[in-house]
Amino acid sequence: MSRRAFAVTALSALVAGGGAVAAGAATAEGTDKGGRRAARQMRGMWVATVANRDWPSKQRLTADEQCAELIAHLDTAVERRLNTVILQVRPTADALWPSPYEPWSQVLTGTQGEDPGWDPLGTAVEEAHDRGLELHAWFNPYRIANHADLTKLIDSHPARENPDWVVTYGGKLYYNPGLPDVRAFVQQAMLDAVEKYPVDAVHFDDYFYPYPVAGQTFDDSDAYDRYGGDFATRADWRRDNIDRLVQEMADGIRRIRPSTQFGISPFGVWRNVATDPLGSDTRAGVQTYDDLYADTRMWVREGWIDYICPQLYWNIGFAAADYAKLVPWWAEVTRGSRTKLYLGEALYKAGDPAQPAAWQEVAELSRHLSLAEEHPEARGHVFFAAKDVATDRNGAMARVVADHYARPAKPPR
Repeated sequence: MSRRAFAVTALSALVAGGGAVAAGAATAEGTDKGGRRAARQMRGMWVATVANRDWPSKQRLTADEQCAELIAHLDTAVERRLNTVILQVRPTADALWPSPYEPWSQVLTGTQGEDPGWDPLGTAVEEAHDRGLELHAWFNPYRIANHADLTKLIDSHPARENPDWVVTYGGKLYYNPGLPDVRAFVQQAMLDAVEKYPVDAVHFDDYFYPYPVAGQTFDDSDAYDRYGGDFATRADWRRDNIDRLVQEMADGIRRIRPSTQFGISPFGVWRNVATDPLGSDTRAGVQTYDDLYADTRMWVREGWIDYICPQLYWNIGFAAADYAKLVPWWAEVTRGSRTKLYLGEALYKAGDPAQPAAWQEVAELSRHLSLAEEHPEARGHVFFAAKDVATDRNGAMARVVADHYARPAKPPR
């Protein structure tokens, strides 16, 4: 299942809407149509490896074929005048580098734990830097498998060796975020990559506690009984578990490689205003604070992370979660903080006939960038995802480049 499986769950709970606004004129930190030189602006794309979404295109390619495909994605990023590639290197409690803690990912060879014969992360960092691109290493902290059969994992998998760490939920396997041993282990596994490679950032996406599944319970009662005594509710305890992960990971990155940033790309709605007066003017069916136990707003306000890139995967005018309302909300959240704001863009929806009419318009994404230019806190955009950047189904990415990326730009620092 793709990383963006959450979109099906979240959007099914949203009320459909539509509409658009006219594009704006000049960029804030990019280049306008008159060709003014860009300063610093995030222009990124995600490269998803889970279920071979973007790369490798399929399992069991040779090492040379895998490497060639990866380099092609980097070259596409350069051609589109992007400056950052966010590569998923730990999709399901595994690794795309030689890790002493977790097995090689099966997305490479088709067999978990099998050495692919090369070092994808090491190669990606070197090749990206040779092209003037930043390479952000993207990790999923708690997902073990997109199935529920522990015996399908390699015998030496840490989840097999520590079955008490595992929670089965929604047909998938997860590490239990409420266990201190789990939190210590996943940090150790992820920080191994930071020690070995000069990655420009560590990147988390939207998966903390899993997205809600109707009629099912995430069974962490034993952990809550053992560790949750200081909290009024289980929800408060769960949020504290995720807060600790974020704080401790930030500290670990700074200790090991101070030049490496820490960024998080959450689902785009913290809380609806009907739930909390501080929330956004949205009616989303998922709220990160309440459903994923991720207090993304606080992480920004407390300065725990270097950047936040909310996934604003809705068109301008979408009734339940309007891009035009969410951008100013996030701009206000980040205003005055040390945390940079980038905006996650749903390129994968552009030209998809299953999406609302706005996504059939080639200019929809360009309008997003024009709207964001009205908010100086918004310092760039990241596009989901690499396969869509390359194929550009309806020309939306080419329109973004023509309208906003006339010249190269360096990422913010």
